[in-house]
Amino acid sequence: MSRSLVPSSGYPSRRVVLASATGAALVGTAGTGPASAQSVQSAQFVQSAQSAPGSSDTSDRHVAYREWSGRQITVGPFDGRRDHVDPFDPSATSRSYDVATWVSPVVRPGFGLTELVSSWNADTPGGSWVEVCVRGTSAGAATKEYVLGRWCRHDPAQGGAIHRTSVGGQGDAVATVYTDTLATRTGHVLDAWQLVVRLMRPTGTRETPRLRSVGAMASALPDTEHVPRSPLGRARGRVLDVPTFSQETHIGHFPQWDNGGEAWCSPTSTSMVLAYWGAGPRRDETAWVTEALPAETDPQVDFAARNVYDYTYDGAGNWPFNAAYAASRPRMRAFVTRLRSLTEAEEFIAAGIPLVTSVSFAKGELDGAGYGTNGHLMVVVGFTRSGDVVCNDPASHLVRDNAQVRGVYDREQFENVWVPHSGGIVYVIHPERHCLPRAPRHEPNW
Repeated sequence: MSRSLVPSSGYPSRRVVLASATGAALVGTAGTGPASAQSVQSAQFVQSAQSAPGSSDTSDRHVAYREWSGRQITVGPFDGRRDHVDPFDPSATSRSYDVATWVSPVVRPGFGLTELVSSWNADTPGGSWVEVCVRGTSAGAATKEYVLGRWCRHDPAQGGAIHRTSVGGQGDAVATVYTDTLATRTGHVLDAWQLVVRLMRPTGTRETPRLRSVGAMASALPDTEHVPRSPLGRARGRVLDVPTFSQETHIGHFPQWDNGGEAWCSPTSTSMVLAYWGAGPRRDETAWVTEALPAETDPQVDFAARNVYDYTYDGAGNWPFNAAYAASRPRMRAFVTRLRSLTEAEEFIAAGIPLVTSVSFAKGELDGAGYGTNGHLMVVVGFTRSGDVVCNDPASHLVRDNAQVRGVYDREQFENVWVPHSGGIVYVIHPERHCLPRAPRHEPNW
């Protein structure tokens, strides 16, 4: 969900609702997808041999991530049919699609879920697109399906099929969807969940989408406003050479996408990480930016804002859409999860992987920031020897200068504007062949 930078003396009303919800995630019937009409190349990521510190089987922060990729995904035949009208195109008429479906196994993480965020890596050539849904069981009863996103890589003006979008108005007695997060109602939890992905191919064409990976993070978190300073981990003194981009230098750019740079913390953060990996857009891809703004020096940020924009949410901070955009770059992979502490975050820095983090805080709660925000994204790029957090903060102290992006934040303060507020949300963006750290054995969250 986005997280525009808005000077504030309070906390984000919607994010507080999500972070403190006492509901769950979702489930359905068992089984995998039908016989494959489309095999997916195996994902090339691996995990290192060392186990992750910083979490234990006694933690009250329940987080579990599950993903399928490669041969685990076999998509059935395109034997379904759907007529769809793009609600964001006033001249659009109904278009017919052949539909293929992949259904995940049922996942029972062993705790009652209160929230779920999905991630997917997909290719959507031509007029194709994908719809990601989740269903579950609560108190032994099956829920309905909830739509988590309708997505394609490009918007229609770039040749894409639809305007990518979350879906509002889905709430019932059990759960609802807050843009990108399924949250259960008070008094309800889900004990299992199951993803349903529908691949849409324009009828009469061979424009076939491809699902490379898909997964979801489910969680049940305590309603607390403070967490203790976490133990120091393995990344003390290590700082990754992540380029610095300020969202402030983009104020006024392309206001049709979330009012321009003032609200572009998420695509700016995603762009910094892609640039670190050398995976940002090519010059020919960003030519439309520099044609409109000849003086623009970081057109990859404008490009990202356009390509993560959620037309229902009317913002550029949809978490899965940012991950899906990052994963659409050649040989890249991305997903959204929650970490329990900065000790876990240090595992990623030690493995050479910067993290995009979701935070919120009142002015004065994060020394050195110089602002307050009802929701913001910034990149953790390293740690000092004493364990404080080195960040690329796209807000850049509200100064229009890339040189103001890099800063150091107190470890305990940062942990408390991150973990209690977004639940420790991160985007993990890395090349397919780059090793992830070993996930915790108990309730692995990556």
